[in-house]
Amino acid sequence: MRQRNLRIALLGAESSGKTTLAQALVRTAHADGRCARAVPEVLRAWCDARGRVPLPGEQADVARAQAHALAQVAHEPGWLISDTTPLITAVYSELLFGDLSLYPMALAEQARFDVTLLMALDLPWVADGIQRDGPHVRQPVDRLIRSALEGAGIPYRLVEGSGPDRLRCALDHIHAAQARADATR
Repeated sequence: MRQRNLRIALLGAESSGKTTLAQALVRTAHADGRCARAVPEVLRAWCDARGRVPLPGEQADVARAQAHALAQVAHEPGWLISDTTPLITAVYSELLFGDLSLYPMALAEQARFDVTLLMALDLPWVADGIQRDGPHVRQPVDRLIRSALEGAGIPYRLVEGSGPDRLRCALDHIHAAQARADATR
């Protein structure tokens, strides 16, 4: 039987475990014989290439590049796991620059995901390069993410715990979404 494509978005404030979870989900899927691919966070590569964070006028380019990265592999079967989405860029644009202009595009992109997983803030903050603002932004970012998703009527599931517990929590949500998707096809 052909594997169904399931688009999975990992959202959360900085240092909330998105990248670690994306890698663990891919490994777990492959171990189970399932196709899976992680779409990395574009912002990380952007900052590494330029040695700085984006300026206000560059935020839209970063958001579009994240959407484009996912679109490039959207046809592939199995799980497509996006290690963040344009919504995070929109949230940071609002928080840092008072710019709300990215939300329409970001929320339209977010609505295309089959599963949106929001990382709980139960992991310790860890410094990681120039794109980290500090532990003080985690709560405001989390509130803005929830507000944007709820305002747009986009359902999400909270992923909590650490290590195997966090992975198991995410997998429970993903398997439930896969079952719902399979039942409607």
